[in-house]
Amino acid sequence: MTAHEWVVVDEVSGDIIAEILRGLLEAQGIEVWLNQEGAGRAYGIQIPALGAVQLLTPEDQADRARQILDAYYTNQLDLEPVPADSGAEFRSDTVEEEQTQVESEDSDVEE
Repeated sequence: MTAHEWVVVDEVSGDIIAEILRGLLEAQGIEVWLNQEGAGRAYGIQIPALGAVQLLTPEDQADRARQILDAYYTNQLDLEPVPADSGAEFRSDTVEEEQTQVESEDSDVEE
């Protein structure tokens, strides 16, 4: 395994937004490591000073990560749609079918 030099590409307040950004970057093929101060992590503190979380990436992926984050923060993120044949598409008819099934099961329980 090759050792990477990890660099900070962003720092955010709180682990929730950090996890969202990690998912965004990882979906684009970028490795991410989160680093949070001990007190913030142990107590779930979201106060900026103690709840700060650093997003780190390998140095060779840092520029691309910063471009993605800049696009995200400026609401200019333009990701390729998921291909229809991937099986990962969102289909509202599937959701409606599931909702109908749940409602049907609920009415059976009430009777």
